[in-house]
Amino acid sequence: MAQQNRMHRVVHQLQQRLHAVPQDQDSWAQLGASYVELARVTADPSYYAKAEGALKNAGDTGLAAIGMGTLANARHDFHAARDWARKAITALPRSAEAHGVLADALTQLGDDAGAQDAVQRMLDLEPGTASFARASFHFELHGDVDGARDAMHRALAAAATPEEIAFCRYRLGELAFDHNRLDDAAQHYRQGLAARGDDMALTQGMAKVAAARGDVPAALDTYRALVARAPLPQYLQEYAELLEAGGRHDEAARQYEVLTEQQRLMEAQGASDDLAAALHAADRGDGVQALRRAEAEWSRRQSVFVADAMAWALHVTGRDAEALAFSDRAVSLGWQNATFSYHRGMILAALGRVAEAQEALVRALRLNANFSPLQALKAGRKLAELRGGR
Repeated sequence: MAQQNRMHRVVHQLQQRLHAVPQDQDSWAQLGASYVELARVTADPSYYAKAEGALKNAGDTGLAAIGMGTLANARHDFHAARDWARKAITALPRSAEAHGVLADALTQLGDDAGAQDAVQRMLDLEPGTASFARASFHFELHGDVDGARDAMHRALAAAATPEEIAFCRYRLGELAFDHNRLDDAAQHYRQGLAARGDDMALTQGMAKVAAARGDVPAALDTYRALVARAPLPQYLQEYAELLEAGGRHDEAARQYEVLTEQQRLMEAQGASDDLAAALHAADRGDGVQALRRAEAEWSRRQSVFVADAMAWALHVTGRDAEALAFSDRAVSLGWQNATFSYHRGMILAALGRVAEAQEALVRALRLNANFSPLQALKAGRKLAELRGGR
C-alpha cells in the first residue's frame, strides 16, 4: 500500500499545483503519467481516462506526447504508442524516455530491428536502469539468457531509488525462475522486497517460488491477498490455475469469473488485451473465443507473442497444421520460453510427430518445470503418454 499512498500524494500535490497555476503544461503531463502509474499499481482502469484528460490539458508538448505514448502502451494500443513516441522524439530528440516508449511499442508490434535501434539509442543517450532493462529483455527474446542477466545486473548497478532496485530484482528473479533456478529467484525476490516491502510483483514472485517448492498453502494465501489488493489478470490467472491444479475447482471457477470481469472492465476503459484473453480462452478449451481473440490481435500486430497465441488457439480448434506454422514464427527469434515450447509440443503431438513433440515438452520442463501451475502438469502427463506409446 505504501506505493499507492505515495502515488496518491504525488497526484494530490500536482492537483494543488494546477489549481494555483492551471496553465502549467509540465504539471499536467506529470499528472497524466501519475494516473497511468496508479492504474498499474491498483489495477483500476478508470485512471486511464483521467490520465488521458490530464495529458490533453498538457498541450502539444514533448512531455505530453511521452505521456500519451505511455498511456497507449498501457492500453495495448501499440500503433498509437509508436506514433506518440515518434512525435515525442521529434520534439525531444535526446529524450531517452521517449525512445523507451518507442522501444516498448515496437517490441510488441513485432518490429524487432526497430526495437533494437530504439534500445540502442536509449543506451547511447542515457545508459541507466531503464535502458539496460530494455536491453535485457531484447537479449532474452533472442535466447541470450546470459546477456539478459548481465544487462539486468548493469541496470541494478545504475538503480538509484527503491522502486528501481525492486524492479531490477524482480526481473533478475524472473530470469532465474524462468530457467529452473528457484534458489536464485527467491534470493532476488527477497532482496527486492528488502528495498520495497509492498511490491506486488516481488510478492507474486515469492508466491510462485512457494508453489514450486510444494508449499501450496503459503502460495495460495499470498495470491489471495494479492488479488484482494489488486485484481491484475496475471495474478488472477495464476491463482486460479493453482487452485485448479490442487483440485479446488469451485474456488478456481470463481477466480476465473473475476478474471473475465476484470478483462471486461479493462476493455471498457479502452485497455483491450485480446492476447491475454485468447490465451486464457484456449487454456480453458474455448477454441472459438480463443481464435476470435487471437485473430483480432494478429490483425493489429504480428509479434512472436501473438504468433504463439494464434498457434495455441488454432491447436485448440483442431487446426494443428496451421498452428505449427504460427508456432514456427513464435520461436523464430530464439526465445527460450517454456510456455512456447509446451504449446509447440502439444501441437506436434496432435500431428503425430511424436519424437519432436517429446523434444519440445522436455525442453519446456527443463527450461521451467513450474512455468504454469496447471499447464506444467499437463505437459508432464502428455510427455508420459507419448513415452508410454513407444
